[in-house]
Amino acid sequence: MFEIISALWPVFALILLGYVARRTRFPGEDFWRQAEKATYYILFPILLVSRLATTDMSVVDLQAMGGSVFLLVLAGSLITFCVKPFTAYDAASFTSVYQGSIRFNVYVGLAASATLYGELGVAVGAVLMALMIPLLNLCCVLVFSFFTNKSGGFSSIYLAIIKNPLIIGSLLGLTLNQTGLGFPNVIEPVAELLSRMALPLGLLSVGAGLSFRVLMRSGSAICISSTIKLILMPLIAFFICIGLGLTPEGSQVVWLYAALPTATSSYILARQLGGDAPMMAAIVTGQTLLSMISIPFMLIFLYFLQKSL
Repeated sequence: MFEIISALWPVFALILLGYVARRTRFPGEDFWRQAEKATYYILFPILLVSRLATTDMSVVDLQAMGGSVFLLVLAGSLITFCVKPFTAYDAASFTSVYQGSIRFNVYVGLAASATLYGELGVAVGAVLMALMIPLLNLCCVLVFSFFTNKSGGFSSIYLAIIKNPLIIGSLLGLTLNQTGLGFPNVIEPVAELLSRMALPLGLLSVGAGLSFRVLMRSGSAICISSTIKLILMPLIAFFICIGLGLTPEGSQVVWLYAALPTATSSYILARQLGGDAPMMAAIVTGQTLLSMISIPFMLIFLYFLQKSL
């Protein structure tokens, strides 16, 4: 579908623009650190609360969404562990491959789902995030604990989850929606203006974090994790959605999130818990670049596959 390509190219154009701006030192190194912090802690949570509080949630099958998330993460984890015996990665390197195979980039996901599917895309995407983020954090920390003998303990995992601003924003928006309170009219205009800043600034920040210098060091890791994350995961999501009976529109949002590149925050977790941080940085950069081709291709392929069934 030409509509998919035309809708997604501005998303990736902003990522590349962010990369160019960072490498030309515009508007300054400090700006990008503060921009990412503002987006993560303020702009994205406000976007999630305002959209979820006012969206018709009857179009979202929460039970089916929860099942699809669990099965998708389980399948991705099993595939990654099955691949491990055929590689020569040490424990630290494998944790980076694992993160690269199952985690997803929130900024790209919300921007792409909003662009492609409008309010429904934001609503379904927020629900997916509220389900995925705790599960993925738990899985990744358990893998680090097993392979590197380093974890922050379950108390730190719990604190990290309940303090995550994206989870807080999603849960608050869902609460306002389901209780019928809605979003306060008096602050809705301000929230709308801030929400408009979230997606472009988030995408620029993703581009600013890319580094081509690390790509050549981890070619096989990028290839393996990208094959799992960018190709196998959306294919698995397709059949999971059919099995659980998700609506065509809801299924398409799930495919999109399954096809996303890995999260930029994976690098921070690798650095803190004894993983291979340089390899993780290479995987993040490589997947983000590859996804500019793979996401439109996979969505178009799955769309026509859905139509043929």
